[in-house]
Amino acid sequence: MPILLDGGSSGYRSFAAVENLRGKPRPEFHEGAANCIDLGLVNNMPDTALETTERQVLKLLDAAADDTLVRLKLYSLPNVPRSDLGQQHIAHHNYFGSDDLLNGHLDGLIVTGAEPRVPNLTEEPYWPTLTQVLDWAEQSTFSTIWSCLAVHAAVFHFDGIYRRALDNKCFGIFDFDQVSPHPMLNGAPSRLRTPHSRWNEVEEDALTSCGYTILTRSEQSGVDTFVKQRKSLFVFFQGHPEYEPGTLLGEYRRDIGRFLRKERDNYPATPLNYFDAEAEAALRVFKEQALLDRRGELLASFPYSLLATNLSHAWREAAIQLYRNWLQYISVQKASRVSTPSVSI
Repeated sequence: MPILLDGGSSGYRSFAAVENLRGKPRPEFHEGAANCIDLGLVNNMPDTALETTERQVLKLLDAAADDTLVRLKLYSLPNVPRSDLGQQHIAHHNYFGSDDLLNGHLDGLIVTGAEPRVPNLTEEPYWPTLTQVLDWAEQSTFSTIWSCLAVHAAVFHFDGIYRRALDNKCFGIFDFDQVSPHPMLNGAPSRLRTPHSRWNEVEEDALTSCGYTILTRSEQSGVDTFVKQRKSLFVFFQGHPEYEPGTLLGEYRRDIGRFLRKERDNYPATPLNYFDAEAEAALRVFKEQALLDRRGELLASFPYSLLATNLSHAWREAAIQLYRNWLQYISVQKASRVSTPSVSI
C-alpha cells in the first residue's frame, strides 16, 4: 500500500511508485484498524540531507508496508541549527513542531541522528527537547526506532551509558552477524550488510549490563542493532539501513570539499568495503591532486559519475525485512490495544 504523507492543512498525499498507484483509488485510513498505522519521522539530519532522508525513509516504509497502510507525519526539533535553506525546506514540506508531537499520540516513531557538533551530547542545542521526545516516545508509542546519534542520546538519557569517541570514523559498508534470535530479525539473513557513518559508538558490555539485547554485531565495527523493551519497544540502529547506494559517496564528497576549503585539517578516509578497484584507483589520483593543489575549485573535477556507476545496494532487502518486522510488531500491538506492552519481542 502507498504511504500517506500528512500535509497539514492541505490534507494527505500518497507516496508510492507511480506504477503502483496508476488507476487505483487512494486507500482509506481507518483510525482503529490494526493495519492502519500512524508513524512520525523526527528528521534531525543536516540541511543538505533533509530531503534525501525523507525520500529514503518513505521508500523503505513503502517497500516494507505490504498490506499495512502507513500514515506518516514529519517533525523537526527546535534549536537544531538550520540555514535559511533548511528552514525554508521545513516550512514548505509540512513539518510539524515538537509541541504537536508531544501533545499527540503515534503508533510508532523514527528518530534520525544528527551531525555531532560538540563532544558532550547534553551541550547540543536541541538536547532539552530531544529528552522530552525520548520520554514521550516511551509513554506514547508502541515502538520507536532510534538511529545513529539518536541511539547515543537514548541510552545516555535512560541508562547513563556514555558514547565513546572513535579514533577513526566508522565509515563504510560492514557485515554484521546475528547474535541473538529475535522477531525483529525474522526472515533476515544470518549476516546483514549495513552502511555506517559515525564518529562515536556505544559499547556492547555497557549495553548488556543495562538490559539491552544485542541483535547484530561485527568484529570490525562493533554493535549495530539492539533492542530494549520499555513501555515501548525501543529499536536501535547505530548504522543506516535506510541509506541508498550513493549516500556514503555524497558524504565522502562533502568531507573532501570541507578539506579543500580548509574547513577540516585532514583528508577524509575512504569509506571501507564500498568502492570497486577502478573507483579506488580514481580516488587515489584525485587525492594526490588535492594534496598538491588544495583549493575549493578542485571539487568540480571530483569523479562523481565514475564512482557512482558500480555502487551496489546489497543491504536493501535486509533493511526492508527489518522494517517489515517492525511494522508487523506495531500492528499486533495496536490490535491487542496493549498500552504498556508486556510481550518482549
